[in-house]
Amino acid sequence: MAGGAAAGEAQCLSYAGCNFLRQRLVLSTLSGRPLKIRKIRAKEEDPGLRDFEASFIRLIDKVTNGSRIEINQTGTTLYYQPGLLHGGSLEHDCSPSRSIGYYLESLLCLAPFMKHPLKIVLRGVTNDQVDPSVDVLKATALPLLKKFGIDGESLEIKINRRGMPPKGGGEILFACPVRKVLQPIQFTDPGKIKRIRGTAYSVRVSPQMANRMVESARSILNKFLPDIYIYTDHMKGISSGKSPGFGMCLTAETINGTILSAELASNPQGQGAAVLPEELGQNCAKLLLEEVYRVSGQYVLCV
Repeated sequence: MAGGAAAGEAQCLSYAGCNFLRQRLVLSTLSGRPLKIRKIRAKEEDPGLRDFEASFIRLIDKVTNGSRIEINQTGTTLYYQPGLLHGGSLEHDCSPSRSIGYYLESLLCLAPFMKHPLKIVLRGVTNDQVDPSVDVLKATALPLLKKFGIDGESLEIKINRRGMPPKGGGEILFACPVRKVLQPIQFTDPGKIKRIRGTAYSVRVSPQMANRMVESARSILNKFLPDIYIYTDHMKGISSGKSPGFGMCLTAETINGTILSAELASNPQGQGAAVLPEELGQNCAKLLLEEVYRVSGQYVLCV
């Protein structure tokens, strides 16, 4: 019995600090190996796990069955013994201090390996200045999953309501089929850019904000490529969340199916200086061109 306990302790992965918390929990869940994380912000004035990290741990507990989670009184030590990935129909209220993208990134890694197809409703902030927005993950992560053989009508990310910081109020639906074996791919040549798509969104502000962002972004991008279409998305009433704001998400697609993205969002209500929609649209277009340059070493556009 003592030998078995010692073997269990030996298998337990041990880490220190709060870095890569999500990645460690996701990989622990996929591999089935327990882990212990010590000294989580131990020397800070406010030590331990933050509210968004605690919310993420609750989400992991919801999508698994039989997980064992132990957190000490100060929140500086976490022990996690993963259970089985169960899936099914779930709901989760995300912490408004981080975007839904913070939680969705990890679910995209876990969802294909569930016992039952995952269908989950996430509530919180859909677009902020810190994490990838739901729009970017929908435009970039879903096509990438399809390359690995994870496809079908049941694979979707649907934005029911938008929510901007600080109060959030957004809601999305993420559904993913089960695929126990992934299709291997060889994907090394990004290719030339053939088209640019995007979304300019605005909530609880004038609908003209979105149109002004589109015009300013096109004033830069039209110099490089003719095939550009940027949708405007203005949500009203209950669909507009609890805080005002606007932003833009742009994607560049290559002839080989690579999708590059860039996004910007306005400052949260009551924080920082007010941003003009023209300025935000131009900066977002420049960010996309920088991303193209970073990947290919030059503005390789297929005109």
